[in-house]
Amino acid sequence: MNALATPERAALQAPLTTPHAALRFLTAGSVDDGKSTLIGRLLLDSRAILADQLDQLHARAAAAGGGAAPDLSLLTDGLEAEREQGITIDVAWRYFATPARKFVIADAPGHEQYTRNMVTAAAGSDAVVVLVDITKLDLTQAEVPLLPQTRRHALLAQLLRVDHVVFAVNKIDAVADAGEAFRRVSGALQRFATEAGLAVAGIVPVSALRGDNVAQRTPAAWYDGPSLLELLETLPVAHEPQAAPLALPVQYVARQGRSDVGGTGEQPRVLWGRVARGDVAVGDTVQLFPSGESATVQALLGLDGELPRCGAGRSAGVVLDRMLDVSRGDWLLAPGSVPAARVLRATLAWLDTEPAVPGRRYLLRHGHRWVQARLRAVHHRLDIHTLARDEAAQLQVNDIGEVEFELQQPLPLLPYAHSRVGGALIVVDPASHRTSGALLVQSAEPEAA
Repeated sequence: MNALATPERAALQAPLTTPHAALRFLTAGSVDDGKSTLIGRLLLDSRAILADQLDQLHARAAAAGGGAAPDLSLLTDGLEAEREQGITIDVAWRYFATPARKFVIADAPGHEQYTRNMVTAAAGSDAVVVLVDITKLDLTQAEVPLLPQTRRHALLAQLLRVDHVVFAVNKIDAVADAGEAFRRVSGALQRFATEAGLAVAGIVPVSALRGDNVAQRTPAAWYDGPSLLELLETLPVAHEPQAAPLALPVQYVARQGRSDVGGTGEQPRVLWGRVARGDVAVGDTVQLFPSGESATVQALLGLDGELPRCGAGRSAGVVLDRMLDVSRGDWLLAPGSVPAARVLRATLAWLDTEPAVPGRRYLLRHGHRWVQARLRAVHHRLDIHTLARDEAAQLQVNDIGEVEFELQQPLPLLPYAHSRVGGALIVVDPASHRTSGALLVQSAEPEAA
């Protein structure tokens, strides 16, 4: 059939409305589990493919001969190296919408070598779809063992505060007794989730290649739940807590072009940033970090003019009633809410080929501030197979462990469980400048007065 005459192309013209907030989610799992194909299927079935892209897919399939089906993974695997090797290397971002809501998808690599890319994608996601290739599992065992990357990616998503974990059991069409196979794999996933303390939003059997249970439900006597897309349409978007003391990292300082902001008749200095926790309103008293000085919020600026209040997750420009020394990397805090700390205990996802060794010095980035730090101790390493905490002298690439850092300069650290921004740090090797790890604060020792 000519690509111009396909039903998929004809459906591209239908209008869409999206009344709900966009959901950011990523796909994760092991290599060749079908992540890119699943996203391609979602884009195709939700009519999010441009006409020329659809033509190219059909042209490639026709050139392959033998009635080959279009390779939907090509919609996300855009790098030449990805197409040559048949694996995903870089994170691919895609956007689509249904009548219910908008979506932002991150297609993360499944190979251990690119775990850092998966961590990057997970850090800002509301949900994760962990694909489980049922054809790779040993269904003859009493308890079906899961692949290491399935466990690792689910645990990393939990550590990075991805609120909703969905397991998509893929290639369900490739097994003889699909119902029994899904029941046993679903049981293994539920046992793992219970042991790890994962809150699972759903387990859905899918065939990314055929489209079974991806966008539309596929009738089956052994499964009466929603399709993957129906489930994603119902998941709430994650929000940082607003009923909490203010924490706002200053991204940059600028002079406002207008002179009437705040009614002063002068050109004010505006402290721009995104509220990490709590909210800020005109008239509030804020404390600057690291200077410790206090000031009153005289005005708040948004994209459309002045604001009376701004909550967590939104960006604003803050005008203070006093001219204080403020620069990129400083913080605006509720007075006395976050004590400065030099020692922190945290979960570390190590991503560098050079091991994390106690005594070594690293650069840490917190918000928009860089500080030097020393790794004081590695307390334990998490065994992703047994979930046991093993003693460890160092952390190797892709290890997850609990560590202790000592900072050269104090930081206003929050537990990661309370704030993604205030409790997350990036670890950088000062010699190679590689991003070496993701650090998630558990607790911090307040600096002695």
